[in-house]
Amino acid sequence: MIVGGGLVGGTLGLLLAKAGLRTMLIDRIDPAAGLDAGFDGRASAIALATHRVLVAAGLWDALAPGAAPINDIRVADAGSLLFLHYDHAALGTEPFGYMIENRHLRRALFDAQADCPNLTVVAPAEIAGMDIPTAGDGTEGGLTLSDGRRLTAPLIVGADGRASKTRDWAGIRTTGWRYDQTGIVCTVDHDRPHHNIAHEHFLAAGPFAILPIKGPPGREGHQSSLVWTERSDLAPAIMNLDDDAFLAELALRFGDFLGSLALVGPRWSYPLALHAAARATAPRFVLCGDALHGMHPIAGQGLNMGLRDVAVLAEVLADARRVGLDVGAAAQLEDYERRRRFDNSLMLGMTDVLNRLFSNDVAPLRLARDLGLATVNRLPEVKKFFMRHAMGEVGELPRLMRGEAL
Repeated sequence: MIVGGGLVGGTLGLLLAKAGLRTMLIDRIDPAAGLDAGFDGRASAIALATHRVLVAAGLWDALAPGAAPINDIRVADAGSLLFLHYDHAALGTEPFGYMIENRHLRRALFDAQADCPNLTVVAPAEIAGMDIPTAGDGTEGGLTLSDGRRLTAPLIVGADGRASKTRDWAGIRTTGWRYDQTGIVCTVDHDRPHHNIAHEHFLAAGPFAILPIKGPPGREGHQSSLVWTERSDLAPAIMNLDDDAFLAELALRFGDFLGSLALVGPRWSYPLALHAAARATAPRFVLCGDALHGMHPIAGQGLNMGLRDVAVLAEVLADARRVGLDVGAAAQLEDYERRRRFDNSLMLGMTDVLNRLFSNDVAPLRLARDLGLATVNRLPEVKKFFMRHAMGEVGELPRLMRGEAL
C-alpha cells in the first residue's frame, strides 16, 4: 500500500504494478481534481537519468509532446562577467533533462493508472491511523481509513509529502531547519526564444532560476518557468503586488535578454526548508520522496531525488518478488535504505552549502565563487563530471535509470 498519490507515489505505484505486485495507492485528494486543463504555472525539471524512470512507468509517450529539452545550462553570479556554461553537445546528443508542466504529469499518471490491472486507487480517502508490527513481529502493516475501513498489506510506503503523517505514526524523527527564504514560482511569456537554455542567476537573496518550457501552440520556445528565491520578510509584499508592479520587480532580477515579459497563470510561494528523516524504514514500512527528504530548490533536484528513491525501491521489491522473498521483510528494506543513504545525504548537503555560499553579497565570497565558476568553465574534464551530475548519471544507478527493465 502506497500512501500518497502525487508524482512520486503515483509513479512508484505504476512501476510496482507493472512488475507484478498487487498495489494499492491511497490519497486524500481525488486524482481527477488535479486535471483542470488550465495551466497553473508550475513545472518540474526532470534530469535525463530520472526521465528514464518515467519511460519505464509508461508515462513518457504522453509527456514527450509537451516536454522542453534542457540543452544548455548557464550559471552566473549577479553582475559578474564570469560564468559557467554547460553545453549538452560536449557529452553527446541527449539533453541534460526536460521541463514538464505538472498538469501534464498529473494527467499522464491518471490515465496510466486507470489502465493498470494490478493497481487499485483509493481516493479521496483520509487515513485515520496506521499500525505496524514491533521489530520481528507480524507479517503485515495496517491502515485505518476515516470511514472505518481497515486495510492490510505486507508493506506500507509513506509517500505523503513533507508533513508526512505515516512518518510520524511510524515514530521516525526528522532533523532540519528553515531558511530565511521564500520560493516564488511563476511562468512568464517573453518576446525572444529561450533556445532551451536554463539560467541560474545567484542574487543576494538567493538563486533565481529561469527554466525553459515548451509553451502553447504559437508560443513554443517563448515561455519559461521561474523559481525566484526571495527574503522571507520581502516575499509577502512582492506576492501582494498587482501584476504590473510584480512584473516590474521581476524585470529587475530577470533582465532584458529575453525581451519584454508577461505573466502566464498564477503565482505560487512557499517557505524554503531542509529536512531529513532519521531513517527510511520501520517494520513493514518505508519512506520515499519528500516524506524522506526535502531540500532547497537551488539545483532543481527535489522531484529527481524522489524518483531516484522510486527507482531503487521498485528494483528492490521487484527482485524480491521474482525470487519469492517477502517484499516487506527487513532485509529488503535495509537494502533500499543502504542504497539511498549516501545519495540523499550528499544532495541535501550540497544544496545547503551552495545556497549558503551564493545567497549573500559578501565581496570576498563573491570573488571566490566567481573565480570558481570561471575555473570550472575552463577545465573540460571537471566540467564534464559536473555535467554528468546534472544529468543524474553520477553514482550507483538502479537499472531503471540505466534504461534497463526491472
